[in-house]
Amino acid sequence: MSIGNSPEDDRPSDDRLADEIPSGDRPADDRPSIGQVLQQARVAAGLTVDEVSSSTRVRIPIVHAIEQDDFSRCGGDVYARGHIRTLARAAGVDPAPLLAQYDEGHGGHPPAPTPAAPLFEAERIRSEPRRPNWTAAMVAAIVAVIGFVGFTAFSGGDDGDGSKSVAEGSTPAPSKTAEKPKPHKPADPKPDPSDSAIAGVPRDKVTVKVDAADGRSWISAKDHSGRTLFDGVLEQGQAKTFQDKQKIALVLGDAGAIQLYVNGKQVDNEFEPGQVERLTYTKGDPEVG
Repeated sequence: MSIGNSPEDDRPSDDRLADEIPSGDRPADDRPSIGQVLQQARVAAGLTVDEVSSSTRVRIPIVHAIEQDDFSRCGGDVYARGHIRTLARAAGVDPAPLLAQYDEGHGGHPPAPTPAAPLFEAERIRSEPRRPNWTAAMVAAIVAVIGFVGFTAFSGGDDGDGSKSVAEGSTPAPSKTAEKPKPHKPADPKPDPSDSAIAGVPRDKVTVKVDAADGRSWISAKDHSGRTLFDGVLEQGQAKTFQDKQKIALVLGDAGAIQLYVNGKQVDNEFEPGQVERLTYTKGDPEVG
């Protein structure tokens, strides 16, 4: 009687199973990389790197790095996502799939905002000086006028005897009661609230106020000579005001969190969270608003 093989001997080993699975059936991510998609879309749109950099304000070395899938020069996940969105729109492609692909490779979800440059301790922002209280000034002026008129009238009543002797006799000395009080110029009316911000800034300079109303953001501000006025992080709720005789140049790390006031006027913008913006303002800005 021969002894046959047991059923366990007929089962293929794990190594044999692995060899028998065709390589084409194994799971793989065949999607092109983010940099490849952006580069191909740019070339298809007939754009050079210089043209894309000029239209998006993303520096040329960063454009080259992103097209090589190197996001280390972006300064953090928030700004990398902002650059991807900006470059995709410039090349005419939908940024949503690229952002989702970036998130999959960097933690699976959009990261919390991080500064685009080394963090600096943001200095405490002093509260804005209070605007003049024109109503109180006008009331005080009116009270002063009433008091002056009342005092003058009261003093004139005490000189009744002197007035009578003048009518009856010799030439009198000039009486103070005969002088009419000079008309008092009324206090200037309270300016319209919408004009108060404009009146509070000098006309011979450019004044820019940066308010981190909706979140923290890294900002950089320079004057017309290129001197750095501020380079650091504004926490949510903080504000910073800059002045120069010619121009103020700004770089906003998270433009969607910032409200701008230029020469006393609020600048309407449609910046999105995480969007990096480079802006320059002069004494004549904004033209309208």
